[in-house]
Amino acid sequence: MESMGKKKPRPRRSFTSEFKAEIVELCQRGDRSVGQVAKDFDLTETAVREWLRQAERDAGTRTDGLTTSEKDELAQLRRENRRLREDVEILKRATAFFVKETR
Repeated sequence: MESMGKKKPRPRRSFTSEFKAEIVELCQRGDRSVGQVAKDFDLTETAVREWLRQAERDAGTRTDGLTTSEKDELAQLRRENRRLREDVEILKRATAFFVKETR
């Protein structure tokens, strides 16, 4: 017997920035509520509200988080930092190897 009241989790989906912008524009027009837009496009209300918040951050009307460009820059810097840490670790090993070889 199936568990009553338990839904299967929805598989994670990804959306283009153009699609998100269209959804945000629909919500900002005010013709329909956020909940109605989410329902019409089979989206979660939480996701739509987060897209709205992010659009407000990008427009400068909200200051409670990072803009999209700041998030992209942070991700790029973290990747670079990880790569540099790996490079440093390789150089440490190489130095230890050559020190041992020259003795």
